[in-house]
Order: sequence, then C-alpha cells, then structure tokens
Amino acid sequence: MDARFTPELQRRTILKVSWRLLPLVVVAYLVAYIDRTNIAVAALTMNKDLGFSASLYGIGAGIFFIGYALFEVPSNMVLEKVGARVWIARIMITWGIVSGLMATVSGPVSFLVLRFLLGVAEAGFFPGMILYFTYWFPARYRGRVISTLFIAVPVANAVASVLSGAIMEMNGILGLKGWQWVFIIEAIPAVLLAFVVLRYMTDRPMVAKWLDADEKEWLERELQAERAKVDAAGKLSVLQVLTDPRVLAISAIYFFSATANYGITFFLPQIVKGLGHSNLMTGMLTAIPYTVGVLGLLAFGYSSDRFMERRRHLITAATVGGCGFLLAAWAGNSYWALAAMCIATIGTYGSRPTMWPMPSQFLTGASAAVGIALINSIGNLAGFAGPFAMGWIKDHTGSYTGGLLLLAALGFVAMGIVLVLGHNEAAERAPAAAE
Repeated sequence: MDARFTPELQRRTILKVSWRLLPLVVVAYLVAYIDRTNIAVAALTMNKDLGFSASLYGIGAGIFFIGYALFEVPSNMVLEKVGARVWIARIMITWGIVSGLMATVSGPVSFLVLRFLLGVAEAGFFPGMILYFTYWFPARYRGRVISTLFIAVPVANAVASVLSGAIMEMNGILGLKGWQWVFIIEAIPAVLLAFVVLRYMTDRPMVAKWLDADEKEWLERELQAERAKVDAAGKLSVLQVLTDPRVLAISAIYFFSATANYGITFFLPQIVKGLGHSNLMTGMLTAIPYTVGVLGLLAFGYSSDRFMERRRHLITAATVGGCGFLLAAWAGNSYWALAAMCIATIGTYGSRPTMWPMPSQFLTGASAAVGIALINSIGNLAGFAGPFAMGWIKDHTGSYTGGLLLLAALGFVAMGIVLVLGHNEAAERAPAAAE
C-alpha cells in the first residue's frame, strides 16, 4: 500500500465522508419514512370519517408498496446513469407533492389511487441510498453506515407518532380535519429538503471538492480494488442478477422480515389506542418500541462490522424479532404487549444492517444497482402483505392476536432461510484482510 495512505489518513477520510453525507441522507430517509407511514396515526380518525374498514385501510396502507416495487429497478438504473444528487432530489419533490395531496382523500378510490402514486413517487429512494453507499464506503464500514441510515426508521416512527398525534389536535382549524393537517404539514419538509440535497450531495469521491487529493485517491483506490475482487469472482449481467439464487434468497429474507415490520408499523397505534388513551398519549406510547429499536440497529451493525460476519448476526436478529412478536401475541391487550413489541423491534431493526451489506459481496456497478433494487422491490411487497394480513385477521377475528402470531411466524421463516442460505465466509472477511 502507498505510504501516503496511513491509517490516520484513512480514518480522517471516512470521518469526513460520514459527517458530510450521513446526516443529510438520514434526515432525508426519516422524512421519507414519515410520509409513507403517517397514515397509521391519521387512520385513528380518518377511517371513521370516511367509513373505511380495517381491511380497506390495510389495502390502502399496503398498495403504496405495489407502486414502489414496480418502479424500483428502473429508478435505480436511472440513478446509476445520471447520479444520485439530481435523481434523489427529483424523487423527494415528487413524493412530497403526492403526500400533501393525501389530504384531499374523500373515499376509497382517491385513497387507493393516491397511496399507489405515493409509492411510485418514492420508488428508488432507499435502494438508491444503499447503492450510493457503495460509491463512498469500503465494505468494512457498511454495516455501521447502513445501521446509521436505518436509525431513521425507528426515529421516524417515533417522531411521526408524537408529531402526528399532536397535529391531530388541530382538528377543525380552517375547516380541515386533524388527519388532513397531518398530511399537509408533514409533506412540506420533503420538498424543502430536495433543494438541500441538490446543494450538498456529491455524486462520487472524484468530484468531491471537500476532500483532499490524497483522501480522494485512497478512497477511489480502495473502492476500485473491492470492485475488482468481486468482478474477478464472476461479474453478473443484468439478466443473471434477476435470476441469481443469492439475490432471490436475500429478497425472500427481506420480504418475510419486512412483512413483520410493516404489519405492526401500520397497526401499532390502533393496538395502543385499544388501551384507552387519547390520540396524543397513543402517539407517545407508540414511539417507545421504535425508540428502543435503535439499540438493535446500533448493536447489530457495530458487531457485524467488527467481526466481519453477517449470517449468524442475521439469524440472531430474526430470532429475537420472532420471539418478540410471539410474546406480544401471548400478552394480549396489555402493557406487557407493548414491552414485547420493544423486543420485536430490536430484532427486526437489527436484521437490516446485517442483511444489506450482503449484496455488495458479489455485485458491483450496474449489477449492484439492479440487484439491490430487486431485493428492495420484492422485500417491500411486504408493505402490502403485512398491513393487508393484519387488517383481514382483525376484521375476521376481532383482535390482533392472530396477526401478531403470523408476524412471529414470518420472522422465524426468515431465520430458516438464512440457516439454509449458502455462506461464503471468505467473501465476508476479504475486506477485513485487505486492511
């Protein structure tokens, strides 16, 4: 290795990149997640005002992910060609506008159409961020980086629960319902933040004016060496990526894990509301499991990077998540169920930083853009399956117990797939050996 590229220079470079990019990316994802899930709190009164059943609400909550999944792969291919800065800003402006239009919902048709269009508008944002990280962070840092990104998920759920609960108290102001104010107010940050992305996001290290020449050179060499190693093991065409067993297995893992996650995201406020609290207190209590879930993100992300091991960490996280949902079903309509949901979120969120570094172990360039987008597309179909299943079971049984048992089972299915998934330990440890 070039003598100029000292450990101090490497640490300094990663620190610079992290402070420049991660806060912006995390805030952007936080806003995205609020806009896709704020419907969970809005539904506390929207469903009654518009006469929506639990099943219809579940379909509406989930149809977002149909539009999202259909446009993930083409969106990521465009990002690979035009750059992240312009494309991410375009995505944010579009979803902000559609999210605000959710305040105009007047019945089932407008509800379903706008939720679908919101998914189309946001398509490509998350896989674009995962791909973007491969342009900037060597493999040995990606578990921690991805866990940092995913902090936006529990934080967004917590913030949305409290903020949306407070906004709901604006009911009647200017003749609008509280749930309409939720959509209007929470759509504004996405549009404003798009212009911040245009100003501060940098597409690639080679054009980063805020890095020194030696820092840019080391980072480019490091990333290029990793890409060359992956390509030497067998570069995949776009068609091969779409049928690769590893890509499909990771997609299945993500689908079952995400089904559990989204199933509870869109119904937790209503479960907590059943304890007899006001909208504001319901929002505050709902925030607790998501806040605790941050511990899972950080712990699993740090540990899997430190040991450069993903598979056993992912098995552990999926098992913890499944057990949490199982305990919540057993606890019934009580505060013990809320405590069990904290365990579930630790495992569910902990699975993200252990799973998402896996595709870059065998995908680079355009194949990585397609593979990551495909995994996210298939996985996010869970956003339809989870809410639909929870709503259907609630309508037919009168309680959420059956739905929670299903979510537990899905977590254990994800664990089972990881157990039988082929494992290449050498591929995981190669970046560490390169140090």
